[in-house]
Amino acid sequence: MLRAENLKVEAKMIRINDIENPTKKILFLGYSQSQTKLIDVLVANNCIVDHTEEKIKATKGYDCVISYGYRHILKQNVIDGFDCPIFNLHISYLPYNRGAHPNFWSFYDNTPSGVTIHLIDSGADTGPIVKQKYVNFQESDDTFVKTYSALIENIENLFLEFLPYLLTDTWTAKKQRGIGTHHYVRDLPTNFSGWNSVITKELSRLDNQGLVYDSQ
Repeated sequence: MLRAENLKVEAKMIRINDIENPTKKILFLGYSQSQTKLIDVLVANNCIVDHTEEKIKATKGYDCVISYGYRHILKQNVIDGFDCPIFNLHISYLPYNRGAHPNFWSFYDNTPSGVTIHLIDSGADTGPIVKQKYVNFQESDDTFVKTYSALIENIENLFLEFLPYLLTDTWTAKKQRGIGTHHYVRDLPTNFSGWNSVITKELSRLDNQGLVYDSQ
């Protein structure tokens, strides 16, 4: 394990591998090797990968940063301090459903479902889009848990499509268009039955009851 003082950051990091003449040196924020296949894919493509899920300060020396399942907001001074592209993997079709729980809100608000890889800027999921796709669910994807699994599979496959462009620095990004939508963690209603609920039944129930919050 690499200590914070070695990388000039506060968080502890794990050096996944260490090789000579890597294609890229990448900092992976969020999910671990046991939670995503993407770290092993990067290693297989001759990349040095450092990993942490902890809150981090900027450090130089990386070719790019990948944020996937990362629970901390990167402030502007941290973004500027990295001095390299920072890519975020988000399970919504931006600009719709920025922020928290996009899997719930895409159904409740009747907005497009999809996945997006975008550059991180000072806003919440507002950065330029590198690659995205709509996701059409199977009829068997009848609960929020199942649609979440489908979104995870799609975002990881989208990253695999993007990877050759990342490794060769041939990717491009485009500005997000449209107002879109945004939700905070606190916006999820307290009368939501949970992620195992059947989506059609849950939406009907919430339509009848209205969204309830603890303060009401």
